Amino acid sequence: MSHHTATVPGTTWVARWAGALLSLAVAVIHVVDQGGITATMNPYYITVAYQVLEIAAVVTAVLLLIGLVRPGWLLAAGVAAGPLLGYILSRGPGLPDYSDDIGNWTEPLGLVSLVVEGALLLLSVPLFVGSWRNRDRRANA
Repeated sequence: MSHHTATVPGTTWVARWAGALLSLAVAVIHVVDQGGITATMNPYYITVAYQVLEIAAVVTAVLLLIGLVRPGWLLAAGVAAGPLLGYILSRGPGLPDYSDDIGNWTEPLGLVSLVVEGALLLLSVPLFVGSWRNRDRRANA
């Protein structure tokens, strides 16, 4: 890698650590909401969605910390956007066979989750886009 690596968006340690910590926070919030790593929810597809999210969040943190920023920021955007969408759908119209949270917009853990996911989304999207722009600039140099 060249000496310009430190200036490539998404490769700074601060951004990568922030993304990793926010991703891990998403995982922890969902483990707590789920009732523990081995707990199941009804309907079962909610449990699967939580577990996939939790695994993806940990993988995201690892990717960012080891420096695989392009896939790391892409996955971080998904780790943020997925539960944001799930929150809106579960509190709005509800999900198939799951109406427990309809109208429950102010659940404290849900609000914490929204803040963490929103921050991760605002961090990851521009850094992912920037990582592609810098790649293209280097390729054309």
